[in-house]
Amino acid sequence: MSGNILIIDDEIKLLKLLGMILSQENFNVKEASTARSAMTMLEQYDFDVVLCDVRLPDAFGVELVQSIKTKYPHLEIILMTAFGNITDAVQAMKNGAYDYLVKGDDNEKIIPLVYKALDKSKDNKSRIVPKNAVKGFAQIIGNSPAILQAKKLAEKVALTDAAVLLTGETGTGKEVFASAIHDGSDRSKNSFVAINCSAFSKEILESELFGHKQGAFTGAIKDKKGLIDEANGGTLFLDEIGEMPIELQAKLLRVLETKEFIKMGETKVSKSDFRLIAATNRNLEEEIKQGNFREDLYFRLNVFEITLPALRDRKEDVKMLAKNFVDLFSHKLHLSAIEVSPDYYKALEKNDWKGNIRELRNAVERSLILMDTHILDAESLPHYSEKVAREADSLSIRSLEKIHIQKVLEYTKGNKAEAARLLEIGIATLYRKLEEYELK
Repeated sequence: MSGNILIIDDEIKLLKLLGMILSQENFNVKEASTARSAMTMLEQYDFDVVLCDVRLPDAFGVELVQSIKTKYPHLEIILMTAFGNITDAVQAMKNGAYDYLVKGDDNEKIIPLVYKALDKSKDNKSRIVPKNAVKGFAQIIGNSPAILQAKKLAEKVALTDAAVLLTGETGTGKEVFASAIHDGSDRSKNSFVAINCSAFSKEILESELFGHKQGAFTGAIKDKKGLIDEANGGTLFLDEIGEMPIELQAKLLRVLETKEFIKMGETKVSKSDFRLIAATNRNLEEEIKQGNFREDLYFRLNVFEITLPALRDRKEDVKMLAKNFVDLFSHKLHLSAIEVSPDYYKALEKNDWKGNIRELRNAVERSLILMDTHILDAESLPHYSEKVAREADSLSIRSLEKIHIQKVLEYTKGNKAEAARLLEIGIATLYRKLEEYELK
């Protein structure tokens, strides 16, 4: 099955219709007509996405979103209503809903939206750290001088309580370093809380960081604890801090200076003793010149800077990293007795890896999917697949792309959201290409 979906709606005809539509997309669908029966099902089955009516006989769907997200944070919830209501929509999104649909008007959007929500849900699951996961500096793989130097600096600063600024290109492993520093510190028994500052609007980011009091804004139906509060005694990791709105930068600076903050809609001062680690792929000094970043905050953050090397500057680590990813994805894909040809690693080492470790990780995962036998060789890599070229009607990029998409869809058993993730394209782009190539 491509994903597990729960539909909650007391309108039985619509419930059955949606169930049929989603089942035809190879989803595993369960149905509930009340909030109570839905919560029972959530305890019994591992769902990925929930489609929920706003008006249920025993609950208000907008409020139900918050209850479900609190207990099952990986789930993505799409609310449905027969009457468009902006206030409800805003409140639903604040409560953690993935999106909000008006029944009838948005029918053509349901399938693509469910695929996008499924992709997000699986991404949420992948971020849940298993109990037996590798922790600390053992997470950092490589023996090149560049990575050993960065690791040495991280090990030293971990023993202090100093703020750390991690710089470097996207995909170089900044969150792994932040987690390792936390694990190696005296705060390791407390929370490591991470947030990407580029993923939220100013208002939502402020609420996520500082928390809010009930009634602080439309949709704030109950008090919310912010991440600054959650990180008390532990570590707060702010990824992509260069994307933080300048208005919030002033508030963050005050917290760093005083360890005090005020929730949105509240007048009482709260305190939090946390260690800050920030990361950016931007040149903050240039951002200061352009008026996008506060100089005083930069100096407060930049107590101890560690620049992570690009993968092209540590090519000797490619093989070691690739071996780790082969082991990781072989286990996830239930593959055994994998034999790796020397030309596979040579092909990887020739690449410049503009997307760094993240791109290498994705390439290894795709190559394991594309291989026809238990031998992993250069032909398993999309960029080196001469076998695909021989099978194509022509050597055109169009023909190669069509066959590559077909192979990935075969592997995912028609799961378009998973295929889009592996192809590193948006779900809408995949649908367009499927139509263009006349693929199902």
